[in-house]
Amino acid sequence: MDQMGPESAKSNRGPELVRALPDPAGQRPAERAMQELAYGRRGKGYLFGAFKPIDGAAFTQDYPRRTIANWVDFLGLVEEWIPPEIEHVYAILDNLNVHRATDVLLFSLAHPRWEFVFQPKAAAYLNLIEPWWKILRSLALKGRRFETWEEVVQAVKDATAYWNKHRHPFIWGRRRRHQPRRRSGVGLLPRVA
Repeated sequence: MDQMGPESAKSNRGPELVRALPDPAGQRPAERAMQELAYGRRGKGYLFGAFKPIDGAAFTQDYPRRTIANWVDFLGLVEEWIPPEIEHVYAILDNLNVHRATDVLLFSLAHPRWEFVFQPKAAAYLNLIEPWWKILRSLALKGRRFETWEEVVQAVKDATAYWNKHRHPFIWGRRRRHQPRRRSGVGLLPRVA
């Protein structure tokens, strides 16, 4: 479980073609890649998310601010999202002060199946929601322009629904195709028949 943000309604860069050289006839000069500046005037907020790596299911919810009350409300929504037959819920969290508040402790006392596991500092890679945020950004935000925060929220909801429709177990670490090939060298001896 984690938060993504602050996100704002703005243009998100995607692949664009720009003429880097002037045309041969000299009619049009070379272009520069330009993007309108957006300083959050169109709305902003936070996205809270929960992720189950065992089956790849994801849950997201938007909030205007990252507060303790919003976090406890999100925990209640996740409690409803997780089936009641699951006996133990291990929530992996970072060390944000919102995650360690008294209200969160009271939530854990009221819901005994929950256990909060805090990852070490500077070890965000241990939480599997971090690479999933990258996938969500590419599904929902990449290459799009948003005029309002509500458009961002709808895009995230659509992307989460798409992910859940096509979900698969999420495996930690590199995929096999990204691992370097073993090359012969000093440390490798040839096989003897």
